[in-house]
Amino acid sequence: MPELAEAVDGIVHELTQVRDGAVDLTVAEIYEVHGPGRVDFGGGELTEADVVPHSRTWRDEGDEYQWWHLEAGTYLLEYNESLAGESLSDEALLQPRTEILERGASHPSLRVDTLSRIPLTVGGAGIRLKENARVSTLLSR
Repeated sequence: MPELAEAVDGIVHELTQVRDGAVDLTVAEIYEVHGPGRVDFGGGELTEADVVPHSRTWRDEGDEYQWWHLEAGTYLLEYNESLAGESLSDEALLQPRTEILERGASHPSLRVDTLSRIPLTVGGAGIRLKENARVSTLLSR
C-alpha cells in the first residue's frame, strides 16, 4: 500500500524495506538504561531514564557497518525511520520481524502514529544485530 510507505521518512533501502501494505524498519541505535526514569499520575514529575548508547564492534576489517553484541536483558531500540504523522491516515501496527523472534529477541506489538524508542528484550544467549538491520515491520491498519 503506497500510503504507508509515503508516511515513512528515512527509509534506508526502499526496494528491500517496502512491500504491499508493510514497511520494514531498521535499527539506528541501541541504548542501555543506566538510571531510572519517573512516571507519576499527573505528569508533573515525569523524567526521562538515563540512557547510554550500547557499544558496537567490527565483525570483519572490511565491513562497512558495525554490530551490537547484546546479552540477555532489555534495551531501548531507536529506528532510522520516522513517521510523518500528517501523512498517515490512521495508526499503524508495529510488530517484531520473525527474524528477531526466531533468534530469541522481541519487542511489543503496538499501534503507533510516531516511532519512539521501544523496549527490545533479548533472551538466552543474546543476539548480534548489525547496524541498519531490519528488526520490525510496520503494517497499515
